[in-house]
Amino acid sequence: MSDKILIVGAGAIGGFYGSLLAKAGAEVSVVCRSDYQIVKQLGFQIDSFSLGQWQFQPHQVLRHAGDYQDQADYLILCSKVTAQIDRVAMIRDAVRKNTVIVFIQNGVEIEAELQAAFPDNVLISGLAFICCNRLAAGKITHLAYGKLTLGDVPSGVSAQTLHLQQLFLQANIECEVSKDIIASRWQKCVWNAPFNPLSVLSGGLPTLAILQNQIGLVRRIMQEVCDIAAGCGHTLPDDIIETNIQNTFAMPPYKTSMLLDFERQHAMETEAILGNAVRAADRENIDCPTLRTVYALMQLRELQLHAESLEKIAT
Repeated sequence: MSDKILIVGAGAIGGFYGSLLAKAGAEVSVVCRSDYQIVKQLGFQIDSFSLGQWQFQPHQVLRHAGDYQDQADYLILCSKVTAQIDRVAMIRDAVRKNTVIVFIQNGVEIEAELQAAFPDNVLISGLAFICCNRLAAGKITHLAYGKLTLGDVPSGVSAQTLHLQQLFLQANIECEVSKDIIASRWQKCVWNAPFNPLSVLSGGLPTLAILQNQIGLVRRIMQEVCDIAAGCGHTLPDDIIETNIQNTFAMPPYKTSMLLDFERQHAMETEAILGNAVRAADRENIDCPTLRTVYALMQLRELQLHAESLEKIAT
């Protein structure tokens, strides 16, 4: 019997990884709102630098999770983490007693609300180390990397996590498990904290240009994230900064997800990536002046978006 998987938030990440699970034999359905009509009619068109091109036609295409006509073995949440999105409300109507909840999302210290809402369900945290964009409705471009890291919240690796890992491996995507997924989240934040906001604050520069011109600034932000993680009890590998820098030099010039959100005048993940890290630093008495400044500048960018949105409504 095929695994029944429901992807909630089927944008670039959800659509790409959902298509891979379907390749591995799972029965994959999706919840997508803005692309609903196109995906319902044509499915997803995937163009991957390493895996080729293919079409993914989901089993069910839905506007709301509560419309799902089955019981999901895995519900995979791939929405943005912003104040405007109620993650619990998005998925509650589709969660059953045996549903495993997986969230593949950016940010640190984002687990609590899901733990509180679904205390009796297995909760898996997922991290996508990938360059992947939705450039048009139903069209996803996979530019580089693709590795997933999965682990149980708050810690450990369950049988359900190992089974999901195997599905991704069967689809030829690198997937590893972590017994300390919270530390793994801080590891990803080492990259996200500089490149996502700097791509916005620079006026739209891709990752390579940022690194070539401001490598010292990038290193300072990365080091401050490492310091905060250590203060929270998660010491990161000694070579993590250099590894991230070299990997970024190796990838094609890339527009970050935060930059794409800004250009589309969508809410950005400022709080999940930067605000939560700064608040953790305050809690643990860790100094992070560079990160704090970048966070403040991004708050001003968020204010700009809000003001422009109100102006459009008024006119």
